[in-house]
Amino acid sequence: MAAINPLQFIQQVRGEVAKIHWPKRREVVLTTVMVFILAALFATFFSLVDYAIRTGLNLVIGA
Repeated sequence: MAAINPLQFIQQVRGEVAKIHWPKRREVVLTTVMVFILAALFATFFSLVDYAIRTGLNLVIGA
């Protein structure tokens, strides 16, 4: 491994950080809200599927 000058390393790090696309506050808020909404929808869907399967099995087994 080649030895790297610490000053050169810091310059390279700053150059790479400058290339990063930082999202705006509005983007972060919207995507966070969408994640919570989708999580609630999926939780509701899988709860209904679980209830349907449980009810079906209870009818088949006759418990």
